[in-house]
Amino acid sequence: MRSRSISHHRATVRPAAATLLAAAAAAALALTGCTPSVEVSAAAGSADPACAPMMVALPDSLGDAAKRSTTSQGTAAWGDPSLVILRCGVNAPGPTTDRCVGVNGVDWVLKEGDPAWTLTTYGRTPATEVVFDPNKIPSSTVLAQLANAAAKIPATRHCVSPADAETVPAT
Repeated sequence: MRSRSISHHRATVRPAAATLLAAAAAAALALTGCTPSVEVSAAAGSADPACAPMMVALPDSLGDAAKRSTTSQGTAAWGDPSLVILRCGVNAPGPTTDRCVGVNGVDWVLKEGDPAWTLTTYGRTPATEVVFDPNKIPSSTVLAQLANAAAKIPATRHCVSPADAETVPAT
């Protein structure tokens, strides 16, 4: 007789638990349905373990743009619609004559496009790429707020100006 009451008790608990799980799943689906993930292609090196400390240190917002979920590892996006896209694990740029800007100890190689700019960390492997339109969100905001996270990938080189470059004697 006692085993029947236990079986009866289990029978009443399971539907209640199933109902709670179904309700939780429906709530989660409803919440994620409001803000779909941003589709971002992963960089070739996105699974590099060195990306992880940076990714967890990314800010929840850049200016007024809130961070959103993305579809790929090693990526991030801010704003709805997206104002800033970040990808960790891109190829590190080598020595270049492209413009390099330093913000809070992090060097970035700048490629100005129309309208989007692409900035790639310099001297850090794996490198991180950030794409944004400076007419919609200021570069000073983006780079200053990403500097702490980007610095989680140690620097092995820094940008130099032409005045700092060594002169190689002609032979």
